[in-house]
Amino acid sequence: MAGSGTVEPVSLQSLLAEVHPAWFADPSAHGFDDALIARARTTPLGRRLLVRSLPQDLLDGLLAPRPGEPAYVAVPRRWPRARVAALVRDLGVLAYAPLIRAEVRREPVRWLRATLGNSYLLALDRTVWDGRFDAATRARLSSQWEALLAEPTFGSDPAPLGRLLDRQGQAELQAWAGRRNRALADWARLLHPPADPLPTHVPEKAVLVVASHHEDRDAD
Repeated sequence: MAGSGTVEPVSLQSLLAEVHPAWFADPSAHGFDDALIARARTTPLGRRLLVRSLPQDLLDGLLAPRPGEPAYVAVPRRWPRARVAALVRDLGVLAYAPLIRAEVRREPVRWLRATLGNSYLLALDRTVWDGRFDAATRARLSSQWEALLAEPTFGSDPAPLGRLLDRQGQAELQAWAGRRNRALADWARLLHPPADPLPTHVPEKAVLVVASHHEDRDAD
């Protein structure tokens, strides 16, 4: 961890450069504003202060002592931002797979195929997850899905669909990684602004299949 020796690991500098500034930006808690955050990232002392300002529960995985290479080095290298984003998106697609499979209206189907690309095939793949969940979850997701399709920009602007999928995908990743890979859970949280947790429903085995697929892919 930074501050424990005379030399600060360059990788910790890289990690802090990726952390979303909203994690530091609560002046009532520790007085950091955007300008101060930018300056703090440029000095060893400033970076130590930034690390100490993070919620302690976010440091349990990434900065916990462990033999060999520190997690804050290994995890961002194995899971760069683009790979985490792709995993989060696919987990969101999987979470909404039952709704995507059930969608038979011509224009929504055409647009979903074009927008999701290969991830559309994941939604159709029942070998990854059969899509069974309880009635309350189905009602909640169906309401969100219909609201999305009712958006005036549906069919032309992919952003609302992306936000819907990514928010749920991030929740599914946190629920799984919080139990199985705490350092990855910490890292994925730090890449995005703080957000209230959502209910999750994708089975652990299905999340593992998708996460393993992304982890095993060649680096970009």
